[in-house]
Formats: sequence, C-alpha cells, structure tokens
Amino acid sequence: MTTAARTALHALPLDQLRRRSSTKWRTYPDDVLPLFVAEMDFPLADAITARLHEAVELGDTGYTPPDPGIRAAFTAYAQRRFGWTVQPERIRSTCDVMMGVVEILRAVLDPGDRVIVAPPVYPPFFDCIEEAGGVAERVPLIDVDGSWALDLAGIERALAGGARAVLLCNPHNPTGTVHSRAALARLAEIAAEHDAVVVSDEIHAPLVQPGVDFTPFLAASPIAAEIGYVVTSASKAYNLAGLKCAVMVTASERTAAVVRALPPEVEWRTGLLGALAAVAAWDPDSDAWLEALLAALDDNRRLLGRLLAEHLPEARYRLPDAGYLAWVDLRDLGWGDDPARRILREARVALNRGPTFGDEGRGHVRFNLGCSPEVLTEAVLRIAALVRR
Repeated sequence: MTTAARTALHALPLDQLRRRSSTKWRTYPDDVLPLFVAEMDFPLADAITARLHEAVELGDTGYTPPDPGIRAAFTAYAQRRFGWTVQPERIRSTCDVMMGVVEILRAVLDPGDRVIVAPPVYPPFFDCIEEAGGVAERVPLIDVDGSWALDLAGIERALAGGARAVLLCNPHNPTGTVHSRAALARLAEIAAEHDAVVVSDEIHAPLVQPGVDFTPFLAASPIAAEIGYVVTSASKAYNLAGLKCAVMVTASERTAAVVRALPPEVEWRTGLLGALAAVAAWDPDSDAWLEALLAALDDNRRLLGRLLAEHLPEARYRLPDAGYLAWVDLRDLGWGDDPARRILREARVALNRGPTFGDEGRGHVRFNLGCSPEVLTEAVLRIAALVRR
C-alpha cells in the first residue's frame, strides 16, 4: 500500500453536513439518514478547494473558454490512472455525463431506434434514451459464478433483431461490477458485426478498488476504438456533481467526426467552475486524496458486509468492485417489491428504490457508502430494528 493510501480521509460530522444545500441534505427532514443520491460526505481534495477559492476571489465565474485545460489534464490522468492513451483533440466537454450520452445518441440514432441497456442499471439511462428519440431494450445482467456479467449472447440477439446501440455502464451502477477486457472486446465485436455503436458511461472509473483491473471501453480492442464513445467526468469520484463538467472521448476519426458535429451549445453548457475543478481533480496533486478515499470506501464496503451478516442475515450483498454504491437484495425479508419505502417511513433511512433500476431491482435497495462508518452502522441498525419488531 502506498503512503497516500495510508492517509486517512474522514467524513465530515453530521451537523456540518446538514448545513449543505445539495439534494442529499435538503430532500428529507433531519431525522432521516440520507444514503440515497450519489453524493459523498467527505471534504473536497485540497487542490480542488484551492482552485475554486481562487476563482471566486477573482470573480472568475464567466463563460467557459474553448479549452480551460480539460484536454491536457484528462489526457495525463487517463494515462496515469488507467494506462489509457487518449488523443487530446478527441476530447470535447459538456455539462454532465447524461447530457453527453443524450447528444451522442441523438446524433447516431434515428427516431424509434432501440438502445440496449443492462438492468439493474442507473435509472436516468431509461429517460436519456427516450430524450434522444430511442427506445430502451432491456438485456439484464446475468449471474456467472456469483458475479454479475453482461449477457453477451442476449445482447447479440438484440442487435441481430435490429437494436442500433448499446448504452454501457462501466463500472456498472448499481452493482459496482467492473466488466472484463475480454467481455468489452467481445461486446465491441458483436456491435461492429451489426453496425451498431457502444456509448460507455465511465463516471465511476476512478473509484475502482486496487487489485481490480479496469479497462476503458475504447482501450478494450481496436474494434472498440472504432465504434465506441466514452462519456465521463470527475464529478462522481471527487464530489463535483453541482459544478457541471463532463468529457466525451473518441478514438477513431469516424466517431470523432460525430462528436465534432454536435451543436456548439453542447460544449457551451460546460460550467467554468466545473472545468476548473475537474482540472484540479485530474492533477497529480489530488492523487493522494483519491487513494485515501478508496481506502475509506474499501473499509465501508467491507463494514456493510459485516453489519448485514450480523444484523440482517436475510440480506444478500456482493462486495462491489468499484464506487461507493452497494446493491442489496432484501427479498427474503418479505418487504415487497419496494422495501426502501418502508425503510424510509419506519426506520428513517433514505435508500435508493430498487424498482427504479428496472424490474430486476424489485426487492432491492441501493446504499450510499460515501459516509462515515458511524452513519453506515446506524443506518443498518435502524433497518434491522424493523425485523425485530
């Protein structure tokens, strides 16, 4: 373990967190523990805080320039973190990952075209496909020896049946699955055989745990580089969602031409503070903070497993490979298709509702692990008390 990884990162105290004005802390009353929306309770990396302070002190809150340093910063970060060589000229920014997904899909689809998703999956995928004029076609994840995996045979059938694109989540939300290089390369082959494209949401990529191999889709194979698009952001790993900055990355001339042809307004929507914060996040000065975060999240993902085993043994949980979101199966408790409703009402813990991730989410909940061990422990104890009643 590196020296950076041994540096402790602690969540802020609840009284300080409740002063925040973001969704996590303004949706429910103070007696509710909010473990739902993907915001973390940790302080920002020092380099990000310093850069934002400087911008505010200067009144540097105007329009975003054509390149506020994003291309160089992301190119260096991708090489350093993932061994992924990205061409700076094939990076274009926008407001957030879902906006980038919508605009790319809109550019490559005809109205009514089907787009494959792999539920249980991030709920906005369904809305974004509809916004782009497409129709979601569900090919659920499959269980392979106790791990989640893409149903490549099912995806091949859907593409042979006329689906035109795959909207991939890599790492996968909500399961925390990191898809293997072999699976991604095979997905690219299948898509190319049917003249389809793959759009990969890789917002959770910086949060892959040490020892787990992450492959950006565009780096999975030469074919993936030809037919794929990656949309990603510093927002999830560095807690910058409100600042609005994401990047769309391509690796072939054909796909780069699609992104270049997007309306100028797509790039104008990039927030200047978001761009400045992203450059600071991707700087080597923020690497120690990220390593400390990963260590804290590793502790919490393992703590949740111990807490559930002791206090809610009916729950089924698989250790996620990445992220700070935990997918928990509560069907054996007999609390119906949407147990988060009862948990909120009676235990005063807000979790994400499983059915919003697709039919495969019935009886499930999604926990946010980006909090203190004390908050996570209290949340599980509150839920376990419902069983004892």
